Amino acid sequence: MLRYIIKKLLLMIPALLGLTIIVFLILHLSPGSPVDLIAGPNASPEVRENIEKKLGLDQSLHAQYFTFIKNILTGDLGTSILQNRSVAEIISERIRITFELGIYALIFSFVISIPIGVIAAIKRNTMADYVSMTGALIGLSLPTFLFGLLLLYIFGYKLGWLPLSGYGTYQHLILPTLTVGLTDAAITARMVRSSMLEQIRQDYIRTAKSKGLREEKILFKHALKNAMIPIITLFGMRLGLIFGGSVIIETVFSIPGIGKLMVDSIFSRDYPIVQGSILVLATLVLIGNLISDILYAAVDPRIKY
Repeated sequence: MLRYIIKKLLLMIPALLGLTIIVFLILHLSPGSPVDLIAGPNASPEVRENIEKKLGLDQSLHAQYFTFIKNILTGDLGTSILQNRSVAEIISERIRITFELGIYALIFSFVISIPIGVIAAIKRNTMADYVSMTGALIGLSLPTFLFGLLLLYIFGYKLGWLPLSGYGTYQHLILPTLTVGLTDAAITARMVRSSMLEQIRQDYIRTAKSKGLREEKILFKHALKNAMIPIITLFGMRLGLIFGGSVIIETVFSIPGIGKLMVDSIFSRDYPIVQGSILVLATLVLIGNLISDILYAAVDPRIKY
């Protein structure tokens, strides 16, 4: 297991390196420059040149990239162009919010999706199955941002039960958690149902029934345990995707997390913050996938890496 974990961690390095190259080129080759925002439209060429030199933008692209990589290896994500503060410090202030929202949404998603999926499998081809899977299909069809806007309109604007935007209390997290959690639960519930149906049809389930074991024990001790392996795969993937999808949800609800920070920094051309934020989010996605792989063995000891 230790060898497998080390191998997976080493494979993250080329993935993150390739991501930094793509992000770096997109930012630096796209129209516009942070100098335009700092100097203003009426600045003289001398002023612009001094600003570019101060920011290191007068160097060639490959020189700027290697400087960026060298700083990362020493734990330095750079300095914000507009805020003149350490990028690591700025991200550390925001990451707790993104992490909190992501964990709440993930827990809420699995708490409601696993029972729904199990019930749909047990009561297959009944009204309970049709209603739950229809709801899951609607959840899959609605884009996350549209679902968030609908919740904002109903519970925030029309009913006035919850705040429309911002962060600071648990009330501010209810609508974002519902938006991400319910959308994610639609995928998980369908996966749980399919996995449970596959296990219910297995020979060992029929053998357990023939021995006279109670149906609840068969379903929850044997079938559900074996059905959890693909669910754990989905857990790790969803953990990473929820963090990666924070850009959309934090923008819709004006939550000051990493996603909102990255969007604001893109518009202000603050290259170091954008690069640092994407690097952190990508790392969280890869760690989520690694966690799902490690959890396999905890559920099914027969799995050998």
